[in-house]
Order: sequence, then structure tokens, then C-alpha cells
Amino acid sequence: MKISCATEADEEYLRTQDHHLLGSLLSTKISQREIYVLRNPEGVNIGWLRYGYFWDNTPFMNLIWLDEPYRGRGIGKQAVLFWETEMQQKGFDLVMTSTLSNEEAQHFYRKLGYRDAGCLLLPNQPLEILLTKVLA
Repeated sequence: MKISCATEADEEYLRTQDHHLLGSLLSTKISQREIYVLRNPEGVNIGWLRYGYFWDNTPFMNLIWLDEPYRGRGIGKQAVLFWETEMQQKGFDLVMTSTLSNEEAQHFYRKLGYRDAGCLLLPNQPLEILLTKVLA
């Protein structure tokens, strides 16, 4: 698998696939290098990882997505570890993410060393679990 920062060439792919990001923010996220595109060995896009900053000072992984055929193969783990290394190289010693309490992703993150750090209750939504990880 290949992981690289999204470029303008990836914009159409991301625009049609990432339905959780306002289209008007996509170009900015790409130019700020806050989206990584995941590709299989043949160079075909198979997913992405997008992040921002909690309180403008703590890297917060907003979304990791893998196409169904590529799930359960360790690719997501590779992508998260790649992102963590990138954040550590930028000088950060703590990263964050979140997941809904009714999603299996919470177990994935805990296996990677993330710890529960709180929760968020939004109207008509399951509990949002906030998770943090100290980077060694």
C-alpha cells in the first residue's frame, strides 16, 4: 500500500467519495496537506485519512475510510501509524480521534493504544467517544 498527501489530482476522487466534508473545504484541506490518500500496489485509490486540529493545537483524526474489500487486512492500522509518525515528526506528542459508541472503530483505536478521554452528547446521536494517544 502507498500513502501520500492528497494533491489537486485527487480532488475529484475525494469530492465524490468523502460525504462528510463540505466541498468548499476540500481544496483548503488538500493545500494544507491534511488528507492522505491510500492506494493499492497498482496505484488505485482505496481510501483516505483526513485530520484537523482540536483547539487548533492537537492533531485530530476526523476520518479514516477504506473501501470494503480492503478492510480487515491491517491497512487501516498502517495508515493510522503513518499519520501518528507524521504528527510526531511535526513535533506533536498527543493525537486525538473520536468514534460513535455504536461503531466497532472504538475497539480498533483502543488496540492501537488510544485511551478514552471523554465523550460528547449531541441531539439524536449515539454517544461520541473522544480518544487520545500519547506518542512515544
